Amino acid sequence: MDYVNLGRSGLKVSRICLGMMNFGDPNWREWILPEAAARPIVQRALELGINFFDTADMYSGGLSEEITGRLLLQNTRREEVVIATKVYMPTGQGVNQRGLSRAHILQAVEASLRRLGTDYIDLYQIHRFDPETPVEETLSTLDGLVRAGKVRYLGASSMGAWQFAKHLYTGERHGWTRFVAMQNHYNLVYREEEREMLPLCREEGVGVIPWSPLARGFLTGTRRRDGGGETVRAQNDGHARRYYYRPADFNVVERVQQLAAARGVTPAQVALAWLLHQPGIAAPIVGANRREYVEQAAAAVELRLSPEECRTLEAPYQAKENLLYHHAFTDELLSPGARLESSAAGRSAPQGQGE
Repeated sequence: MDYVNLGRSGLKVSRICLGMMNFGDPNWREWILPEAAARPIVQRALELGINFFDTADMYSGGLSEEITGRLLLQNTRREEVVIATKVYMPTGQGVNQRGLSRAHILQAVEASLRRLGTDYIDLYQIHRFDPETPVEETLSTLDGLVRAGKVRYLGASSMGAWQFAKHLYTGERHGWTRFVAMQNHYNLVYREEEREMLPLCREEGVGVIPWSPLARGFLTGTRRRDGGGETVRAQNDGHARRYYYRPADFNVVERVQQLAAARGVTPAQVALAWLLHQPGIAAPIVGANRREYVEQAAAAVELRLSPEECRTLEAPYQAKENLLYHHAFTDELLSPGARLESSAAGRSAPQGQGE
């Protein structure tokens, strides 16, 4: 496994981050794995040298954080891993149980620390931009968490480049702790981030940790043009059909499959290797529900693509609507039908959807 500094920080992370959204309560989503099934996957990730694990307070009503903390602390030392989680999405029905207000952030970080079973979070990320809270309130609160030792580094996720720039320059003006990471939507069939966000991150020294690097499994070649597929997720993931199922997207997948066959690797490895070749990319966040998928992701770090191969993969891409402002993207995050009531002690619900 290779390791890189996360942005301009001194924090070193593995080139692959294991996304923990897949682990929690199957009632939240059909493809979610319970803790017993997650254990061998996390153990294999640790064996392969992966030290970076990403979750969020709203995944499976908080159960994902609980599983993340237990499995990591049972299988390695706390100082050996980088644990990332997020704040913003609803964690209850109250009007102050969401967003990036001082009230919610302070409540949410304590709940995340309790669920994770740790006294500090390595990377604390704002899950979305909050138009209802002054940026100064959010940033001063986050800075206070770093100064208190409850959080080590700060990150952001899925917002407009102008919104992220506002966070960066406001924080710099006040001398508050700087963001070191941006977790955004980026893969071979969704490259709109190349227009503004990625250049901004490179210029500002912010490490990029893309979510959905395999386009919800679309780039693995297991999806069909009629909207179906071979996996449970493919059969139940209606949002992916609104994101990726255009003819040009399937043309990209065909290029991925052709190159994978020529190189004797899997399509997933090719798609991840392409991402790892892009400037400024620190670690794609890979969601895996099998040990072999973690192994393939780790192997992708060693797969070297030529500039010509990269251009071949990129050629069929056609520009699309920015999903940050697409109704399907918003509906998926906040629709009541995507929420889970959880009565387990120490967790709160309802929850919005994640990535």
